[in-house]
Amino acid sequence: MKPNKQVTKALAEQSKKKVPANVVLKTYKRILGYVKRHWVFFIIGIIGTILSAGIDAGLTWSLKPLLDKGFIDHNQQFISLLPFMVLAAFFLRGFASFLSGFFIQSVGRNVVMQLRKEIFDKLLLLPSRYYDKSTTGEILSKLIYNVDQVSAASASSLIMVVRESFFIIGLLIVMFSISWRLSSLFFLVAPFIAITASYSSSKMRRYGRRLQNGMGDLTQIAEEAISGYKVIRTFGGGEYERDKFYSLVKHNRRREMQLIATNQLASPIVQLIVSVIIAITIYMSITSVGTITAGGFASILAAMLAIIKPLKNITNVNNVIQRGVVGAEGIFELLDKPEEIDQGKHTIDRVKGLVEYRQVNFAYDEKEKTVLHDINLLVEPRQTVAIVGKSGGGKTTLVSLLPRFYDNYQGEILIDSVNVKDFTLENLRHQFALVSQHVTLFNDTVAKNIAYGKATDVSLAEITAAAKTAHALEFIKDLPDGFDTIIGEGGVLLSGGQRQRLALARAVLKNAPILILDEATSALDSESELYIQDAMQRLMKDRTTLVIAHRLSTIENADKIIVVEQGRIVEVGTHKELLKLGKHYAKLYHMQFKEKNFLKPEDIQATPAYET
Repeated sequence: MKPNKQVTKALAEQSKKKVPANVVLKTYKRILGYVKRHWVFFIIGIIGTILSAGIDAGLTWSLKPLLDKGFIDHNQQFISLLPFMVLAAFFLRGFASFLSGFFIQSVGRNVVMQLRKEIFDKLLLLPSRYYDKSTTGEILSKLIYNVDQVSAASASSLIMVVRESFFIIGLLIVMFSISWRLSSLFFLVAPFIAITASYSSSKMRRYGRRLQNGMGDLTQIAEEAISGYKVIRTFGGGEYERDKFYSLVKHNRRREMQLIATNQLASPIVQLIVSVIIAITIYMSITSVGTITAGGFASILAAMLAIIKPLKNITNVNNVIQRGVVGAEGIFELLDKPEEIDQGKHTIDRVKGLVEYRQVNFAYDEKEKTVLHDINLLVEPRQTVAIVGKSGGGKTTLVSLLPRFYDNYQGEILIDSVNVKDFTLENLRHQFALVSQHVTLFNDTVAKNIAYGKATDVSLAEITAAAKTAHALEFIKDLPDGFDTIIGEGGVLLSGGQRQRLALARAVLKNAPILILDEATSALDSESELYIQDAMQRLMKDRTTLVIAHRLSTIENADKIIVVEQGRIVEVGTHKELLKLGKHYAKLYHMQFKEKNFLKPEDIQATPAYET
């Protein structure tokens, strides 16, 4: 299937989702809840907005005395005061506009800050299942794009609605004060304006939701193309990625044009409706001679012409509000997701390291197949246990349950005879250090990456000692700024072996009683592996260690080896015991090594293709 067809199908499915009007109202009320937190600034902004709108309406009304007293009656007292009145009016208008714009926009920026803080805090607390099922682009789109849309709906739209509403009220007062008969005609068109606004609202909300979803997909494709540029270029995937990106850009443009067309069509319809009333008013004013002065006619006509713009703006602001509501739906959906369960009360400074699994069964989701079956395992304190088996057999999942990255398992997992669910999450994870094949480093200095999570409590001497233990000091001293060298996103400026040694140094510094090594030496060259194996041996000393092994040479001295196949423990024993048993582990071992010589073709044919 071509990428553009996939995109078309995905967007079509997304656009079918309909949100009831009461849900939309509830969402917008929740947006306004963030505005209420800054009510002082908001009130000041509203006062400025009302004052500005009132002055604008007053300037429209001033046409009546200007014509009647100034041009017709030539009232000298009025004429002498006129320049000062104009200057005062525009000075007040400028001051009011500043109050309105500055304080309302300040509220909007505070809403953005608050939402982004809440989203980021939530992301730090969501369970692993959320990340398993969400794309990076989708999450970043909510953090950046959606929040900006909500800001516009909570600040810019509010200031426009308030200003234009009060301007319209002021103009209506002007019109009714001059001639209530002519002005009452205006209310005949109000239902038609309301119908137009309601119809355009539903359309724009639907198109806005499609556009919002498309932005998440767009961000995801761009993020993948940036982070995976080497793979894309090596395998010639540029055209494929370009096709995906162009297809989404095209669909997003179409959504945007539908949004624009709906918005732009609503404004002329409103103006056309209003123009009918203006035409009738002009006709009646001219034919009803003596019932209205020249100044009154000029004022009422100016008010009717002026009222078109705020009506148009209110129709346009509906677009901003609808986008904001759609953006808020995605944000609030994220904020309302349940966090990791953390109801434990037990804390301890340092566990002894006794680990036990009792009849543990696990599936990532209730509807998915079981990944782990009847796991029973005992690891004594300071014991090193290696876990081997086929890829996808459940090795990483098995150790991921220990620090409670997943909670929805059956059975019991205990540390020092205490159920891990009885620990507080913070205290439980304080007992672990993790080093995996895919090292996570941050775009920061070497020192801060080693001391990650406790940077303020660690001296440079301690960081240096940890780096020395992990054989990282050898290359750190050759870096341009030593420990102060910025290593780039993901440690991109370092080699694979160097990144792995930094990860080991981080684990050394944490000095946790339980260590998890998840294929920490796979995909390394021989020299790097020697350094890291030595560092690992130092790190593993006097602590409970669970090793997911790729190269079996690294686990021959393990106290216990667990062989996992299809989510079940099929063998347990020492290296010698399992070799003597001659089953799964022995076949796996002889597949990789045969007295550390190259295998013969007949060995390969006779041995099942096991891997870790």
